[in-house]
Amino acid sequence: MAGKQTTLRPAATWPAGRVVEFDHDSALLAVNPLGDPARRRHPVYLPPAYDDSADRRFPVLWSLAAYTNAGPGQVGWRNQGENLPQRLDRLIGTGVMPPVIVVFPDCYTALGGNQYVNSAAIGNYADYLVTELVPAIDRHYRTIPDPRARAVFGKSSGGFGGLHLAMAHPGCFGLVASHAGDCGFDRVYARDFPMACDVLARHEGDIEAFVRTFWRDRRPGGAAFHTLMTLCLAASYSPDPGAPLNLRLPFDLQTCRLDEATWQRWLTFDPLVMAPAALDALNALSGLWIDVGSRDQYYIHYGTRELHQVLDRAGVAHQFQEFDGTHSGIDWRYDHSLPWLLERMLQA
Repeated sequence: MAGKQTTLRPAATWPAGRVVEFDHDSALLAVNPLGDPARRRHPVYLPPAYDDSADRRFPVLWSLAAYTNAGPGQVGWRNQGENLPQRLDRLIGTGVMPPVIVVFPDCYTALGGNQYVNSAAIGNYADYLVTELVPAIDRHYRTIPDPRARAVFGKSSGGFGGLHLAMAHPGCFGLVASHAGDCGFDRVYARDFPMACDVLARHEGDIEAFVRTFWRDRRPGGAAFHTLMTLCLAASYSPDPGAPLNLRLPFDLQTCRLDEATWQRWLTFDPLVMAPAALDALNALSGLWIDVGSRDQYYIHYGTRELHQVLDRAGVAHQFQEFDGTHSGIDWRYDHSLPWLLERMLQA
């Protein structure tokens, strides 16, 4: 006799939105020095209500992926938990937040990710997002084409990207949510420099040879991964046209001694350094959410706490939360930040 059937993995009981692909040819990325594709396919989440009316317009969230990831990776199937479209279905379907369009831009590069800044070594990705992709999405979908109805969010490099775009390119996004975004560079990045020196020494300091080897290695280890990330950061923060890979490292490959002039170039991108000069832009936001885990393994919690203090002293309205967690597995924080952003959109 057959046993009683038990449902172990519950199915969703709310309507599902749909993910469509938006193809875009970029004039700005056509000349990027890494030879990355200028034609990109960006996933776009349309809520169930999008098809109920031909006239209704919707607010827009822009989801910036963390380093190693990009838009397509954020909408892929997950064996456990939810991918972002499934999370959005639940938050909207249970009434936690109203229907919203969400864009997952593909800004992946040959250096393993993106910091969403303009750089002569990696490409003008900030301008790409702000001046090309946002207007293209507004033309193609029924968005509310107003910064007060447009927010950017992300974790890690994506969170940093949101903060950077708000401060360096004000007027495009009216709200920002940064989850463990890179902050306090002196406590976050410098610890990887000796490791990068060791890894690059195996390639006689030839950074291009290292990158080529990395992409052909079937089992790149953690040290290689962190070295590639260091090169991506250098391409973002200290481009040097004409140098190998058009970037300058902030340390000497022989001694690992810090190159102070180059390091200062990096620090100009640190949200801690940028914030005091960008108070007008930050005050103009309808919503600013910042959170971080209290046990972040990259030590981002220290700089984020300090950024919170800087904003508090300057009177910049923001929501700061420090949660019990690390840098990993923090998508659950979107359950808190995304409804908060949408609530402030509707108040604007």
